[in-house]
Amino acid sequence: QVQLVESGGGSVQAGGSLRLSCAASGYTFCMAWFRQAPGKERERVASIYTRTGITSYSDSVRGRFTTSLNTANNTLSLQMNSLKPEDTAMYYCAASVVARISCPYDYWGQGTQVTVSS
Repeated sequence: QVQLVESGGGSVQAGGSLRLSCAASGYTFCMAWFRQAPGKERERVASIYTRTGITSYSDSVRGRFTTSLNTANNTLSLQMNSLKPEDTAMYYCAASVVARISCPYDYWGQGTQVTVSS
C-alpha cells in the first residue's frame, strides 16, 4: 500500500507559475501527474521512473512543466511555468509499485485544483 498526499495548486493568471507536490509513503517504481478538466478525458502530463529519474511529458506541457523526485523524502514535484487557461484542471498524482515499463498506476492522490485565468 502506498499513500499519496498532494499539496499545492490554486489560482493564477495566465503566464504565471505554480508548483505541485506529492508525498509518497513507500516505494514506487514510477510516478506520474494526470489532469482532468470538466468534460474532458484524463490526460497524463508528466511521468518519471523513480530509480532512473527518466521523465516524459505530453506535448501539451513539454517545455513548460518539469517533474522531479526528491528521493530524500520521496516527494514528487511538478513545476508548472507559463501557465495557460487550458491548463485549468484537477491534477492528480499517481504511482505504480509494479516494475513494468507500462506503469499500471494503481495508487492515486486526492487531487488538487489548478485554475488559470486569462
